[in-house]
Amino acid sequence: MAKREPNLRLNALLDETGWSQSQFARTVNRLGTEQGRPLRYDASAVNHWLGGTIPREEVRPFILEALARKMDRPVSPAEAGFPSPKTAVDTPASTVESLLELGRQDMDRQHPQHPSRRGVLGAGLFSVALAIPDWPDVVGRMEAVQSGRVRRIGHSEVETVVAMTAKLSDMDDQFGGRIARPMAAAFLVNTVGPHLQTEASEDVRRALLSATSDLLYLTGYMAVDEGLHGLAQRYYVKALELAGAAEDHLTYCTTLRGMSVQAVDLGHGDHALRLANAASAASPQAGPRMRAFLAGQQAHAYAATGDRRSALVHIREAEVAMERAESRAKTFGSYDPSALAYHIAQVRHGMGDLAGSVKYMQESSKLRHSVYRRTRVRYDALLAERQLALGHLEAACSTWDRVLDDYPLVGSGRADARVVAMKSLLRPHLGNRQANALYERARSVSLPPMAA
Repeated sequence: MAKREPNLRLNALLDETGWSQSQFARTVNRLGTEQGRPLRYDASAVNHWLGGTIPREEVRPFILEALARKMDRPVSPAEAGFPSPKTAVDTPASTVESLLELGRQDMDRQHPQHPSRRGVLGAGLFSVALAIPDWPDVVGRMEAVQSGRVRRIGHSEVETVVAMTAKLSDMDDQFGGRIARPMAAAFLVNTVGPHLQTEASEDVRRALLSATSDLLYLTGYMAVDEGLHGLAQRYYVKALELAGAAEDHLTYCTTLRGMSVQAVDLGHGDHALRLANAASAASPQAGPRMRAFLAGQQAHAYAATGDRRSALVHIREAEVAMERAESRAKTFGSYDPSALAYHIAQVRHGMGDLAGSVKYMQESSKLRHSVYRRTRVRYDALLAERQLALGHLEAACSTWDRVLDDYPLVGSGRADARVVAMKSLLRPHLGNRQANALYERARSVSLPPMAA
């Protein structure tokens, strides 16, 4: 039996972090818990890795992400002394082919009988060290992929993509990402992909790239809603690439902002702030509604990092811009007074003003359009949690009752998490008649197996 060689590369990375072996193991365990896969590693396991034992394939993404978060840069398998994954993401050379491969992996992952390991590994793992393409890097950087077919596409095909994206967005608003995203991935692979590989005039091709970028942004957003954060990031990066190729500043900035929303909701305030500021910097000529859209997220990110002054400056900028905004907005990704009130609530909460946060969450709920059912479930559940934190048990129960009215109609991982949290928060209050009735109602609500 050959003698195992020490993993000098992993040893060097661990030295760079300054962690002890126990700290390294605990961080890897936390990442596993973050993804619903509890791990039980200790210093002895790390010692084995350093001695040359290769960790299990499903654990390696957690090890690499732990190192990346500590050092604030990507860490590849090779750099850590690990073998390359059997199927690497984005191996095809062409942008279109890599986009289609992502969609196929996503469809494969959704197969109920036998999802492919390549589609599962890392799908939920959020990376703070993801490489984000800058605007100058992606403008015009699109291969002229053509299939050689005689048929050419025109504006009618582009209009189909735009219309289908709008319909998918409506479905997401009403029913949640778990319901709508499988259709988005299938549409991307089966319809949009062939369009991208077919001859077209320059103006049609650019319009198609822009429309596809919108679709990718939406699909990434729906993956976030399912809790598949690594998958969402890959969709977002593809959206950035195609937005740049189409010279579509609006979708590029919207996507960066969406990535900031994802990061701040996961507790990565510094990363969220970098993305929010990058979105703002990349959109120097934004109209008032877009300015409010971007500044509101900057305010939320500043509040999450404890920068009270900057948070207040940016939320005021968002309020002023909203006052000037016109009524027209994009089909999805739009910003309205309800969304602004939500951001004010988040800023208040970040500054420790729980009562102010509840006030603006209630304002957001009053202003929210009835079609946004999935958002209503999530934000009303958050409102109830903060009402309970204030000691307003009956008000929280009334709000949670509204949540349960809508929840059975929504397929959303984030909504599932809020209902699980609701039951946990109610248990200490079962002596209260209203809380007990709500708890029994919540117990009767069917949760997906992964959420229960």
